[in-house]
Amino acid sequence: MNLMLTYPRIVFFTGAGMSKESGVPTYRGEGGLWKEYRYQDYACQSAFENNPEAVWNFHDQRRAVTAACQPHVGHELIARLAKERQAAGRGTNGGVTVVTQNIDGMHQRAGSEIVYELHGSLWRVRCDSCCEVSHNLELPLRSRVHHCGNFLRPDIVWFGDSLSRSTLTKAVDAISRCSLFVSIGTSGAVYPAARLPLHAIESGAACIEINPESTPVSQHYQQHLRGPASVMLPQLLGL
Repeated sequence: MNLMLTYPRIVFFTGAGMSKESGVPTYRGEGGLWKEYRYQDYACQSAFENNPEAVWNFHDQRRAVTAACQPHVGHELIARLAKERQAAGRGTNGGVTVVTQNIDGMHQRAGSEIVYELHGSLWRVRCDSCCEVSHNLELPLRSRVHHCGNFLRPDIVWFGDSLSRSTLTKAVDAISRCSLFVSIGTSGAVYPAARLPLHAIESGAACIEINPESTPVSQHYQQHLRGPASVMLPQLLGL
């Protein structure tokens, strides 16, 4: 991994293609969940307000499917890189940050420590009435109601929701200051997350795209590795 030691700060920006290799169903594209389900029924605030039990049935199913999947070698290499760089004196977490559009928690399960989840997490629940957020790994969720009497909801950015301002600010700061930006498995089609690579491009970072196919933002990257993360990351890291 000597190549990666030359960059002071590295950001890995991951999308659905990263998790697809682990068997996590995607939401868009061929075989995506929104081909089978209507997001209007399961993934927006109005659906939750109209039928919270149906929304939770859907998300309990998503949690069970995701829990049965495992991080792949790509997830593990990113976590390993951070630890090796930290051991080499490259700062907190080795100067490695993960910014992800995924909600499955695979990066954390693989051992990554600094992960900014733009679209929230399947493994957090929140009470909007009390403004409380907590991690929850129960399968299925034992209680869907907060102690205040209101329904808990998944701490996920649904259709129509805004991204967490705090998370977005941290992600933009990390991307703007990085010296190497590696985009993995993201289509560049989901906004506002799709705009984030521009911060790295505009700041002069070295930019690499790992994706089996070209994307709407491919022209902005200096290097393209056309293949899945589990194959391309070992090549990038010289393994």
